[in-house]
Amino acid sequence: MKRPRIGYAFIALAAAGALALSGCSSSGDGGNGEGGNADSAAIITTNGSEPQNPLIATNTNEVGGGKILDLIFAGLVYYDAEGAAHNDLAESIESDDATNYTITIRDDATFTDGTPVKAENFVKAWNYGANADNAQLNSYFFEDIEGFSYEESVPELSGLKVVDDTTFTVKLNKAASDFPQRLGYSAFYPLPDVAFEDMAAQGEMPVVNGPYMLAGEGAWQHDEQIELVVNEDYNGPRKPQNGGVTIKFYATQDASYSDLLGGNVDVIDQIPETQLANFQSDLGDRAVNQPAAVFQSFTIPESLEHFSGEEGELRRKAISMSIEREQITDKIFDGTRTPASDFTSPVIDGWSDSLEGAEVLEYNPEEAKKLWAEADEIAPWSGDTFEIAYNSDGGHQAWVDATSNSIASTLGIKAAGKAYPKFDVLREEITNRTITTAFRTGWQADYPGLYNFLGPLYATNASSNDGDYSNPEFDKLLQEGAVDTDPASANEKFQQAQEVLLEDLPAFPLWYANVNGGYGENVDNVEFGWNSVPLYYEITKN
Repeated sequence: MKRPRIGYAFIALAAAGALALSGCSSSGDGGNGEGGNADSAAIITTNGSEPQNPLIATNTNEVGGGKILDLIFAGLVYYDAEGAAHNDLAESIESDDATNYTITIRDDATFTDGTPVKAENFVKAWNYGANADNAQLNSYFFEDIEGFSYEESVPELSGLKVVDDTTFTVKLNKAASDFPQRLGYSAFYPLPDVAFEDMAAQGEMPVVNGPYMLAGEGAWQHDEQIELVVNEDYNGPRKPQNGGVTIKFYATQDASYSDLLGGNVDVIDQIPETQLANFQSDLGDRAVNQPAAVFQSFTIPESLEHFSGEEGELRRKAISMSIEREQITDKIFDGTRTPASDFTSPVIDGWSDSLEGAEVLEYNPEEAKKLWAEADEIAPWSGDTFEIAYNSDGGHQAWVDATSNSIASTLGIKAAGKAYPKFDVLREEITNRTITTAFRTGWQADYPGLYNFLGPLYATNASSNDGDYSNPEFDKLLQEGAVDTDPASANEKFQQAQEVLLEDLPAFPLWYANVNGGYGENVDNVEFGWNSVPLYYEITKN
């Protein structure tokens, strides 16, 4: 499958002059929002999932909550459909050395309580997210800022300084040439002053500064939907061309697809596996099937019996080689997935399909049986069922069952899926480290770079390192790539880091996903972005 490439927008060091990200805001006209028969007051309806946590950006690292946060907050930069970074609140992000950054923001942005968005709103939010006492899931994203600590309470990072109302500085503890590119991720959003008076209230009914805001008290109907309306005070480049977005939390993908066909929802970004063979004929030119920076895997925690040390290394490789990825992508996904050959995504610049050790991702039943037998010589398999946990509301049963059957038939063991009713229920056990089985994982990129597929998931203590993997060699290569100001050289380091992952297999790459979605007859200007999420603010409704 041919896939377009997204450029990794490293900001290169110049011999004279500064690193800068400035002057690249889009016009924000959102397509054909004016004129014609478009109703600028119409509400767009779409699918989603109940957020795992309250709507605090530094404590949200899953898709359901992230989709909402990206609509109701504006950060320093945002990403367009191709993944390129453009200024939103930032006027400039400058550095001479990729370590010391000066960030200047616009002076005309406000929160929905009428207070201005100041430099200190970013600094206070980042300090809150980084402080170990607050146990924020996205604290890892502040690791590179001077003063960060995982163990100690650090109320104010030494690397963050407010200069004036529109300027603050960031000092990193090591060079990171892609730091400006990261700043469109939700972890870096600002918080209003009132949030620090009552963070619980902020999480439930947030004061925001983005294109949309909650419709009012009761707008978030838990486990049902959330209603967003246009924030008329937002003056950035993502000006909505509609009256709001209502995100419905569907229990199944089949239900959202039925609603799309019935005209009861406008846009969906997931198609149930049962409809992949026919959704394009059902929807015609309203069907969406395009590459996205989305990666599917499953993870076996380091703590599970039989899966650590030499025995664990053998069993992990055996399981990986027992999975018929090509057959599963053909039969279950009707060719809308591509078997993985690495831990990232082909739409990201620097991707490679020729990494050393990648043969461990190929179906090889003879080698799988041999490795499993070698592991049995170290410690005999207990005979318990090997389970892969998944959430039933995400449409994962078919591929989990097929993967389990492939493992069972190859290795001669019992294997099966373990269903959880909802995504947030499964994530709670994973986050609290109470889960006792393997579990489905994946990654929808936060920003378009190889590092984003590696650092947050596999670096020691990283925010989304659900399997608690730690390897000093991997961490070293990852950091060498992060500080390298030459994109090609940096990507080589990231590829070498992946070769360590292929040896250890902290997670099992399965396939790269296309975004499969569609939209109804009453909406126009529907565009799906590089990370599989529709650009809702562009959508118009007749």
